[in-house]
Amino acid sequence: MSKIRVGVLRGGMGGEYDVSLKTGAYVILNLPKEKYVPIDIFVGKDGAWHTRGEVRQPDEIAQMVDVVWNALHGEYGEDGKVQQTLEAHKIPYTGSQIIASAVGMNKTLAKEAVKKAGIKIPYQRFITREEYETTNPLDLFRAVFMPVVIKPPAGGSSLGISFAQTSEELWEGIKEAFDYADEIILEQHILGREATVGVVEGFRGRKYYTLMPIEIERKNKNHVWGYEEKYSGNTPLHCPGRFSDEEKKELERLTVLAHEAIGARHYSRSDFIISPRGIYFLEINTLPGLTATSLVPMALNSAGAKMSEFLDHVISLALKP
Repeated sequence: MSKIRVGVLRGGMGGEYDVSLKTGAYVILNLPKEKYVPIDIFVGKDGAWHTRGEVRQPDEIAQMVDVVWNALHGEYGEDGKVQQTLEAHKIPYTGSQIIASAVGMNKTLAKEAVKKAGIKIPYQRFITREEYETTNPLDLFRAVFMPVVIKPPAGGSSLGISFAQTSEELWEGIKEAFDYADEIILEQHILGREATVGVVEGFRGRKYYTLMPIEIERKNKNHVWGYEEKYSGNTPLHCPGRFSDEEKKELERLTVLAHEAIGARHYSRSDFIISPRGIYFLEINTLPGLTATSLVPMALNSAGAKMSEFLDHVISLALKP
């Protein structure tokens, strides 16, 4: 029996380029060698696809692979655009499809979807670039719930995200976030314990297999868990998290609900805050990082599952007619 050719798509045009390279490398390293032949597909920052040292068009790639593992993160890879290209060339691929990817990538649309499903979300207000240029900083400060988290509506790895308690911090944070988008979300900062939970469809005989909730322990609650912290390995992570049985069950229920609410496929990871007023949804990641230090591999390991087992399972889902 011939081996299945897996194109591992990594790199990309967004701010998570380096993380995507690492995710792709880890996928290639852990693919079961007796069953799969990995084909490294590098997407440059200019959008060109490369494999075996040459620029290739997607229609050429389609003839070289049986399935694509989408290891791209953020812009282009996670927002539905590369999914459109793959579907146009009839290439099976892992992860969520076009619409779910676009919804999951957009924090506003994702929150609207999960709110309709009955999940709590923090209060939000939006500000456009025009408002920023014409509004008095103190007027805006008085008009929003402080403290706030300032976010671009799309993107991942906490790029462009900051925390503000003062009018000066608010104004600086908005200015920084406009480097990533033309409209900014001002989100009420909910104090509580942070949790992140992965879910895998059809894994180990379950319709939705929820991974162990991970607790993200940060000493300074008035600070965003930023890009550098996420990938430095210096933030204490507890897997399984130090949650009560009731909290754990509710986190798992909400994770499945969020996954279904946006129409995600194969696997995802959702982030929450557990506060005295309940559990609040923060965001969903339809292509969470799969590096050696990422959260999903950590949770898989805690469940006694090998990365190779997870990869094999998800590829089998992608290849189903």
